[in-house]
Amino acid sequence: MNKFKLGLLTALVLALSACFPSNNTGQEEILLQGRTMGTTYNIKVVGTKEQVEALNLQQKIDALLKQVNQEMSTYIKSSEISIFNQSTSTESIEVSPGFARVLKESIRLGQLSEGKLDVTVGPLVNLWGFGPEQRPDKVPSEELLAATKKRVGLQYLVLEGNLLAKKIPDLYIDLSTTAKGYGVDVVAELIEKNGITNYLVEIGGELRLKGFKSTGELWAIAVEKPLTNERSVQEVIIPRDNAVATSGDYRIYFEADGVRFSHIIDPATGKPINHKLVSVTVIHPSSMTADGLSTALMVMGMEEGIAFATENNLAALFISKTENGFDEQFTVKFKQYLK
Repeated sequence: MNKFKLGLLTALVLALSACFPSNNTGQEEILLQGRTMGTTYNIKVVGTKEQVEALNLQQKIDALLKQVNQEMSTYIKSSEISIFNQSTSTESIEVSPGFARVLKESIRLGQLSEGKLDVTVGPLVNLWGFGPEQRPDKVPSEELLAATKKRVGLQYLVLEGNLLAKKIPDLYIDLSTTAKGYGVDVVAELIEKNGITNYLVEIGGELRLKGFKSTGELWAIAVEKPLTNERSVQEVIIPRDNAVATSGDYRIYFEADGVRFSHIIDPATGKPINHKLVSVTVIHPSSMTADGLSTALMVMGMEEGIAFATENNLAALFISKTENGFDEQFTVKFKQYLK
């Protein structure tokens, strides 16, 4: 899978959700770990070891995530998305239900955000050296930028049910802003289908939680302070039965001629974002939706992002950089989740 948005919650999540000994019912927090999508996953389920082993839960999770990768990874040349990207045909093709599900939500969020989230922006991401092509860290010329922008636009993407088509031959889809969150969602759904209702799923920093820890406490999550070289806590939140996604621009970037270029690209300009907002955390029932929204809000910047989040009744935390440190603002809906 793509080198998705850096997990800004991972280590701190695990520190706050440390394992506890079994309680009187014999249930405990069982940790399942592995690698997927170019990152790691850490999953905690509350149950008995015998129950989890009998369900073959780890094997089911690994198989499911392998399928997600095979559908939506631009790093796998034989994946469903790569085959679509390599094709120059404008004829409709049938895509898998999972691929269609992520595309449908990505398009909806793109339209809702008036193009701030655009899953066709991949050519620009690649041009700036942040995609699978891994081009040299250099600033592209205005001519090359203008030519690349002509390949970008949600208006060139057509999805009708499970039928997908491109209106221009060289359209390219990159689902790195929503597919990892989707992976979290389908793992959570799998866990629930197997009768477990208390869990924490984390993939590369995107999360979904439900129920309680083995101690009877609600899950607590730490949102990182947006620092490049160290890890510390900005806020602790209690998301309850929700998903959490954070997007930030302070760890993945390159510098050229003393200028810092973020990996988050504004589809309108074709260039990395250039404002003081450095981190956005969104709480939502769906990790896929929270994932996409956090990126869209990062592209918008603090003022526009808060207005959009307020208008759409979103639970969002915004952290911007100032001369004196960091400024934090959050929507009214987010306040209820602060510890």
